[in-house]
Amino acid sequence: MSTSDVVVVGGGIAGLSAAYELSRRGVSFVVLERASRAGGIIFSEAFDGYTIDGGPDSLLVQKPDGIALCEEIGLGDRLVPTKPPRLAYIQRAGQLHALPAASVLGIPTRIGPFLRTRLFTWPGKLRMGAELFVPPRREESDESIGAFMTRRFGREATTYLAEPLLAGIHAGDVDRLSIRSLFPRFVEAEKKHGSLLRAFRPRTDRPVSAHSAFKSLPGGLSEMINALVHRIGESNVRTSHTVARITSVQPSGLNPRARFTVVTAGETFDARAIVLATPAYVTSALVRERDEELARLCSEIRYTSTATVVLAFQRDAVAHSLNGSGFVVPRVEGSSILAASWLSSKWPHRAPDDRILLRTFFGGARDPHALEQSDAELVSRSLAALRPLLGIAGDALLTRVYRWELASAQHEVGHLERMAAIDRALGRHPGLFVTGSGFRGVGIPDCVADGRATAMAVAVWLKPAA
Repeated sequence: MSTSDVVVVGGGIAGLSAAYELSRRGVSFVVLERASRAGGIIFSEAFDGYTIDGGPDSLLVQKPDGIALCEEIGLGDRLVPTKPPRLAYIQRAGQLHALPAASVLGIPTRIGPFLRTRLFTWPGKLRMGAELFVPPRREESDESIGAFMTRRFGREATTYLAEPLLAGIHAGDVDRLSIRSLFPRFVEAEKKHGSLLRAFRPRTDRPVSAHSAFKSLPGGLSEMINALVHRIGESNVRTSHTVARITSVQPSGLNPRARFTVVTAGETFDARAIVLATPAYVTSALVRERDEELARLCSEIRYTSTATVVLAFQRDAVAHSLNGSGFVVPRVEGSSILAASWLSSKWPHRAPDDRILLRTFFGGARDPHALEQSDAELVSRSLAALRPLLGIAGDALLTRVYRWELASAQHEVGHLERMAAIDRALGRHPGLFVTGSGFRGVGIPDCVADGRATAMAVAVWLKPAA
């Protein structure tokens, strides 16, 4: 039996971030991860001159917690920005249209590029411009991303921006995902300025930034995971450890500090506090015997499954210039893919000079049965979608398929209220904490921030008993 101050269940980025913060504060811990490696959906591999991220491949600069963590663990000088030109595209009528320059998640901030784009029809542009005169919503209740964008910018903006881009980031349904949970900046801008166009209009005394909105690492984001594990101590991260149950124990003369016992197939761990950094459905199963209401609330958080397919080609086999990072595909296009990234154009040194590396995305709320297909079928669907758009000739030199079952948390309308109820339920169980993408933030920076904030709360809770 092993005893520590804290057991962290789950070795994804949220759990590792919590463990890192605990280590900084001198709190003893062990991380238990059921998979054979730490990192969760963050997974990179390198071979034959290619560097591939099978899951997420970037850190959002605007949310600095991921960047700050990299700097703290010695990776600051290895962070690299995306390669110029920093363009992203949206497919419409079988053509790729660049998002207007200086847009904020597709929302225009300068009139010239917006008027010149062929992504939107003139009626659509006029309706989007009329957002300046749409009165702000007074109700405090939550609404979907689709409802918010349609109310403010019109249906065309929802079809060609909100659905493929804002909902697509989260592999979710635009009419179910919560605007307040996922894009609170939009809600705050409407409330404060009455208009998003007015709120995001660039100040005349501040030039538009040409810097990259994203950064990554030369070896892929697994560099971040490896550095974290090294920093917190490899012996403190136990992989291939599936937690079977968690029970409460009373302090005793032999173990005066213990409050919880965590049982795995081969080991038992005693701890004063538990951090569940697991998907919400796993958290639900682990707390069911302790609190049925808490388990029910966690089980109501939905997840979708996704797959990424990576393909390599000779550079001269692709007619498209590939200037930019890739494109997203609206549902109405009827494509077999959700989006595609041009990895070798997006990041430096991801493929040999005479090769290109592409990545397609499947699944999510739009295509829930995608993972039932074989690797060969997903590759075939990728090629069918990419060939006419990019002018690809010949076969792929390399293919890889990465499957992420029930890995994309869906913060749907009402998520913040559900999270408040979860926090109230946790109040009945001193020493029990939750973190992870299903709860307070879905992107890497948000998971880093919440993992560390959770660890701080654990340290404060432990202090009186120290």
